[in-house]
Amino acid sequence: MWNEPSAGIAVVVDAQARQALAGQSPSRLPQPAIVATVEPGSIGEELGFQPGDRLLSINGHRPRDLIDLQLLVGDEELVLVAEDPDGSQHTIELEKDPDQTLGLGFTEALFDGLKQCNNACPFCFIDQQPPGRRRSLYLKDDDYRLSFLYGSYLTLTNLTEADWLRIEQQRLSPLYVSVHATEPELRSRLLMNPRAGLLLDQLAWFSERDLQIHAQVVVCPGLNDGAALERTLTDLAMFARGEWPAVLSAAVVPVGLTRFRPAGDDLVPVDRSCARRVIAQVEPLQEHFHRQLGSRFAWLSDEWYLLAGLPLPPRHQYEDLPQQENGVGSIRAFLESLDQATASLPARLDRSRRLSWVVGALVAEALTPVVERLNRVDGLELVLHGLPSPYWGQEQVVTGLLTGSDLLSGLAQRDLGEQLLLPSVMLRQGEPVFLDDLRLEDLEALLPVPVQLVRSAADLVAACTGESGRPS
Repeated sequence: MWNEPSAGIAVVVDAQARQALAGQSPSRLPQPAIVATVEPGSIGEELGFQPGDRLLSINGHRPRDLIDLQLLVGDEELVLVAEDPDGSQHTIELEKDPDQTLGLGFTEALFDGLKQCNNACPFCFIDQQPPGRRRSLYLKDDDYRLSFLYGSYLTLTNLTEADWLRIEQQRLSPLYVSVHATEPELRSRLLMNPRAGLLLDQLAWFSERDLQIHAQVVVCPGLNDGAALERTLTDLAMFARGEWPAVLSAAVVPVGLTRFRPAGDDLVPVDRSCARRVIAQVEPLQEHFHRQLGSRFAWLSDEWYLLAGLPLPPRHQYEDLPQQENGVGSIRAFLESLDQATASLPARLDRSRRLSWVVGALVAEALTPVVERLNRVDGLELVLHGLPSPYWGQEQVVTGLLTGSDLLSGLAQRDLGEQLLLPSVMLRQGEPVFLDDLRLEDLEALLPVPVQLVRSAADLVAACTGESGRPS
């Protein structure tokens, strides 16, 4: 029989009772959910919610995060307790359809704090940043809720018994897991955490409960490549069988090293020969998995092919792009969407346009055919600038890692035409700021031309042809 999973922490008057119910001290009660946006025409707007209001409880429970909140508002009858910014509290009773939401967006996804990483991986990108930047850049999240909500990767090393129980009860699946190695001693050494060696038992736990994960392997040359990489992918594939596989896919990505990494970490960057060696190792495994599982299962991120100087695989080999957000097939997907966006290009422009498009040096060559196709439009000249990253100390860098200072140094003294097209992936999601804390408005003030953000292939084509209202 299905038991409805619990959501949130009961809000009770008696502090001692609250402690017993919640399993924690009263001071650990989650913070209220602060409203950031109210969808027009939504229930929330009808009830009078405004940005800055605080949602204290739903049917007597304080949600710990957006997952709890989504479960709690699924009831048909709701009793909401809300608080205005001035401290005035309101109790609201309503009835709604089970599939109706409140139409509220919140400032945070987690109301009871972030679960931070307890590992000490030498290749951790967070530790390879300079000091003095915004605080959020240094937070090492290892939170299963963010993994479920947004696809961020976790290691499973910091989960408590209560966390495992909640994953099971609320069916929080799929999660995204940084594996790196399945051999227990090697994984413990890579993560510098003895609990990391429990991974295979944890995968069995997912399998027994029909819960699923997507896996990631960050390859560090000399540490977890070669025979260790083959064992890792083979072990993961053992959990990819049956009608309800526990491991849905595996992404193989190269380690990224910056000039700020700690001294003496013994890490070796991926070079062309290493990239070709890994490709030659993984591609036969893909064929083997395809025969055994009906899927290639394990995919190499685009960076391997770009570093190796080899063509990207054809689009169909990425199947349904299960690891696109991890850089696996993202360029192929962009080229595919560009084919659609350029299916009806004009023969000529009403007014000649000369524009610049900036990307990371690593991807520039793969995108050259895009520029050539667009430049066949009479009156259009699009100039592609593939930039390195002096900030990170990388000559070959993906677009998303370019910083504001990289743009300023790389574009100095260049003729940028009348406008610079800037991929939005360089900016923090929801905020116009680069990884080095330079704000977009400050970059624009220092450049000789205006900047237009492009979020998709359709955006790029619309910017080039002057159809700024074209949907992306």
